[in-house]
Amino acid sequence: MALRIAVLKERAPGEDRVALTPETAKKFAALGATVAVEEGAGLGAAITDEAYREAGAEVVSGPKAVEGADIVLGVQAPDVAALSGAKQGAWVAATFDPFRNGDTVEAYAKAGLEALSMEFMPRITRAQSMDVLSSQSNLAGYKAVLTAANQYGRAFPMMMTAAGTVQAAKVFVMGVGVAGLQAIATARRLGAQVSATDVRSATKEQIQSLGAKPIFVEHVEGIEGEGSGGYASEMSEEYRNAQAELVSGHIAKQDIVITTALIPGKPAPRLISDAQIASMKPGSVIFDLAVAQGGNVEGSKPDEVVEKHGVTIVGYSNTAGHLATDASALFARNLYNFLSAFWDKEAGKPVLDEEIGDAVRLTQGGKVVNERLAG
Repeated sequence: MALRIAVLKERAPGEDRVALTPETAKKFAALGATVAVEEGAGLGAAITDEAYREAGAEVVSGPKAVEGADIVLGVQAPDVAALSGAKQGAWVAATFDPFRNGDTVEAYAKAGLEALSMEFMPRITRAQSMDVLSSQSNLAGYKAVLTAANQYGRAFPMMMTAAGTVQAAKVFVMGVGVAGLQAIATARRLGAQVSATDVRSATKEQIQSLGAKPIFVEHVEGIEGEGSGGYASEMSEEYRNAQAELVSGHIAKQDIVITTALIPGKPAPRLISDAQIASMKPGSVIFDLAVAQGGNVEGSKPDEVVEKHGVTIVGYSNTAGHLATDASALFARNLYNFLSAFWDKEAGKPVLDEEIGDAVRLTQGGKVVNERLAG
């Protein structure tokens, strides 16, 4: 019996992405798997049912797709109720947001499913092509700048015209991970004057390499904010105070601020206070990329445009989802790269190793087995 891979239409409100594209459907079929997709699953990402059929996938109702499935792929983890026809011990590879959705993880354990959380993918070289957080953050950083530019009532580049000169917009990016780097590059391409900051001093060179100005406190102890696995961590108090003061003075002079700071498993750190918003010029724009995790900006609200002190504050709860076609293409490739890397030809299915398998596996044999959740 060929391994059966099923993909459902995403059910979360406003989620237009899909976990499989015709491109990856073909590749899975080439490995010997049968692929089943729920009708209409790709429409939000501009993929028709016909395109899936041409790629060799079955296009059927949701329950039919899941029936007898060995592996279910999702962008956001499907509700356990939708998976009742899947095989005992079936794998579900998707994003679970495990720290915040403990009930979902418990429900998967109880149902005897093996939950594979794509956001727990280790930050190691061989897993880069499987890393959905990076692929989606890249697009989110780009979209944040475009959205801010759209809200901003002026132009980004400097323009010399017969009627006089238009000054370049000043853009400040807070947090230089994947999203921040893409935001810097995008703002530069649009002709803005860009500066950036991060808790990790090692990012200085990355900021400069993109032609932006690094904003960092010099000569204060406790600068190292590098956490485990390349994520950001907490800072010493003295450093935090000095950095906050420097950043405060800098924010007041900016036209656009993009905030991108997230700490895995914790609410987003507060980067911009109401007082700092009040110090900005009327007509300035802030885009809060962390708004869904509680926000970096005081008073930001998911999917709402808020105005405070004449400053517009925007943030989407699912920024990458606003570029659903590209976001789906990258997400689907991440999933394919993950499963195909472990494909055992003789067994006709993927067999995970310890380093990556144990990192992403949340549930197995009716229990929650992930160490990060136990702690």
